[in-house]
Amino acid sequence: MADEENPAVTITPTEIEFGRGGAIDGAGGAERILNQEEIDALLGFSFKGDGADSGFGIRSIINSALVSYERLPMLEIVFDRLVRYMTTSLRNFTGDNVEVTLDSVSSVRFGEYLNSIPLPAILSVFKAEQLENFGLLTVDSNLIYSIVDVLLGGRRGGNPVRVDGRPYTTIERALVERMIQLVLADAKAAFEPLTPVTLTLDRMETNPRFAAIARPGNAAILLKLRVDMDGRGGSLEVLLPYATLEPIRKMLLQQFMGEKFGRDNIWEGHLATEIWTTKMEVRAVLGEQMISLRRALDFKVGETLMLEAQPDSPVELRAGTIPLTHARVGRRNLNLAVRVEAPLSAVARQAIQEAT
Repeated sequence: MADEENPAVTITPTEIEFGRGGAIDGAGGAERILNQEEIDALLGFSFKGDGADSGFGIRSIINSALVSYERLPMLEIVFDRLVRYMTTSLRNFTGDNVEVTLDSVSSVRFGEYLNSIPLPAILSVFKAEQLENFGLLTVDSNLIYSIVDVLLGGRRGGNPVRVDGRPYTTIERALVERMIQLVLADAKAAFEPLTPVTLTLDRMETNPRFAAIARPGNAAILLKLRVDMDGRGGSLEVLLPYATLEPIRKMLLQQFMGEKFGRDNIWEGHLATEIWTTKMEVRAVLGEQMISLRRALDFKVGETLMLEAQPDSPVELRAGTIPLTHARVGRRNLNLAVRVEAPLSAVARQAIQEAT
């Protein structure tokens, strides 16, 4: 209980009192009372469960660093190809009627995703060789038991028996590993039209703490897939950190397969053809020397400059500032001429190749 000189202020879960000038004022005056809904709206939280609580309030500022997957149009095509490939490969693998559907694609924080994984589950860390980084593939317990039940001859239409509180056996891990290898092979084929990527299984973990492939605050793209097999099945999730996709980011920004970002092969060929017929100025430089600016300002008409070159010394042919080759000075009929005596220099060849 507070005394009269220092009255206490009570903040309840349902209301917060803000006084004049931003201070809490309990002695009257202008007061603004926020109810619980307004507090949640200010902080950006929502308990509706629709996943729309991060689009406003303080949480929208916190998550502003996340890059939306919608800015990478080609990634949706890769994921769609992955779903089609997985449907075919899992049907051949299980001999059952398998349907793979894409649930959602979203941008998440890596640490938040690890904390949200329902256990037990198998987390597979795979490496993208050409991209020199890792990804994560998560198989939930329902899909694990369903795959084991189907491969070992379980009855159709029945739910597999789950034994909670025990680790996965060696047989279960081996069967799931075979399925993961198929998924990685399908993912490689899905990326093939865009860029060659070799995905290899690095390790399998059951504890999310041992499957850390990025910092908790790093952004990543989460792909959620649903696998159904005649009433049985589960979910499979593929997580790709943005650091893994950064080397092929320009390819993922394409609006359609094969886009060259303004490059036109026909125009490039035409430009190369015209370059071969372009006239250029070639200078024959007999010699060069460095002089001071003071001496250059004192030049007078009729003054003679002595060069170090001998009468039979070769001259250097240049195109602008690029040295081309060496030649000898002579005379042809009534014209002063030079005779090329060496092939083009490496600098000149490289300049020509870059121009064409």
